[in-house]
Amino acid sequence: MSNSDLSNHPAALIVYLGFFLFLPATAFSQFTDQTESAGVPFHYLSSGADKRHIVEAIGGGAAFFDYDNDGDLDLYAVNGATVETYREKSGPGNTLYANQGNGTFADVSATAAASDAGWGMGCTVGDVDGDGYRDLYVTNYGPNVLYRNLGDGRFQDLNNKTLASADFSASAAFFDYDNDGDLDLYVANYVVYAPEFPPDKACNYMGAISIYCGPRGMPGAPDRLYRNDGDYVFADVTRSSGVEWANRYYGLGVVPADYDGDGDTDLFVANDNTPNLLFSNQGDGTFREVGLQAGVAYNEDGREEAGMGICAADYDNDSDLDVYITHFHRESNTLYRNDGQGQFGDFTTLAGLEQPTLGKLGWGTQFFDYDRDGDLDLFVANGHVYPQVDSASLGTSYRQKNQLLRNDGAAGFVDISASAGPGLAVEQVSRGAAFGDYDNDGDIDIFVVNLDASATLLRNDFEVGNGLVVQLLASVGNRDVLGARVRLEADGKSQWRTINGASSYLSYNDIRAHFGLGAAKRADIIEIIWPDGTRRKIEAVPANSLLLVHQDGAQVLVDLE
Repeated sequence: MSNSDLSNHPAALIVYLGFFLFLPATAFSQFTDQTESAGVPFHYLSSGADKRHIVEAIGGGAAFFDYDNDGDLDLYAVNGATVETYREKSGPGNTLYANQGNGTFADVSATAAASDAGWGMGCTVGDVDGDGYRDLYVTNYGPNVLYRNLGDGRFQDLNNKTLASADFSASAAFFDYDNDGDLDLYVANYVVYAPEFPPDKACNYMGAISIYCGPRGMPGAPDRLYRNDGDYVFADVTRSSGVEWANRYYGLGVVPADYDGDGDTDLFVANDNTPNLLFSNQGDGTFREVGLQAGVAYNEDGREEAGMGICAADYDNDSDLDVYITHFHRESNTLYRNDGQGQFGDFTTLAGLEQPTLGKLGWGTQFFDYDRDGDLDLFVANGHVYPQVDSASLGTSYRQKNQLLRNDGAAGFVDISASAGPGLAVEQVSRGAAFGDYDNDGDIDIFVVNLDASATLLRNDFEVGNGLVVQLLASVGNRDVLGARVRLEADGKSQWRTINGASSYLSYNDIRAHFGLGAAKRADIIEIIWPDGTRRKIEAVPANSLLLVHQDGAQVLVDLE
């Protein structure tokens, strides 16, 4: 049913009324591995089996996004290369899978022309030119690539020399840092390294095995901030904006988010073996680094950790953004809780998240409500970096199981991986993880990239509570309205979501705001805070619906039952 006719709003019609077509109900109540049946035989290649070079150990990522505007999520998977082939860009190439709308995908890489064959690390997505079609940015060990979405199923490599900087890039994010209505770009870069000139000697790990050296002792590759000046022209404003501070660190993960609620977008950067950074947006085109003052630079013991993946969301439903960062073996992943005043505390132990992660090495991660009970749970993709650990008694392994951590509110998080289905029994060397409802059944599924192995597509088959999905649209500029916030109130309980796909590790996620309602039959209030600060309130929205809201006032409500 419709609250307003959208026929005169083409941007809003990128999601048609048949957007959610439920697949047949399943008897399972868990995550199941659908990789083969869904038709995604993706295999990430990363050079030698012994991993003697640091570049061989940290890729790759993926993106869930609707590239063809047909109302379902397509999948882009970034592939790697070898130390022998990467300079010639003769790797296997990246893969674009088009969603067929029936739970399966088709490889359309040949016609889409977005199969960069460099040594791929990750990717991010954004409508750079505001034409209504989402563009694609690929990070590489080597020159990065910006693809323009032509709107006819094909992409065009723009050969953008400014954005191609030949760094060792990791995660990236499109966001509107200067509030001018278009999307700017932050790229986290890792280390300066050349396989042709490795360190003179190997290093030692835990007194037991010989491994590659790094990142300690290597120069940090400088992160970059690019301002969008229109017509696919970007200016490198790393120095003038103040984010040059990050250039001495080892950047891996990034999340743009308004942590202090002042209406502009800040930046969290997860760094490996160096302090994490929090760039506070000053609202005048510059940032101030406040990680130490805000309490996210180090853990509660005052130690810098091996920051890999990062996500930010309101896990405790108190209206502010908290942060979760994944780390190395024998370092637990860390939960930083926002006190609402711009200060964070290390709540890892209090939240029950220390012991479940100490024996793992974490990468991709995300807050999401897998069971739609109204609070945000956690997923972590795990896998070691040294294959040699399997030959020593070090209390860990190279291949590891991923984790699902259920949010039990005041009782903290509980590791339910062992009972979360056959998909969580898979043991691989996992890296990036992308999150999205690829089968349009109202819950979040997960695509995990595994090093030198087939990926894992985890379909969410849990029996879940009621839910509600909100998608925001605009006609010009930032048409996916990245940076907007949505508040849902049901049965006296409020939940907040930020519209943002850039988080996890090397990956991009579904930008629709998914809410769990539990037993509630409706959302009493949905309040939208647009990036320009204006607000919209919608009342009495029934559960199990998709609500499409256009910034010009139009809205459509789609019944999902």
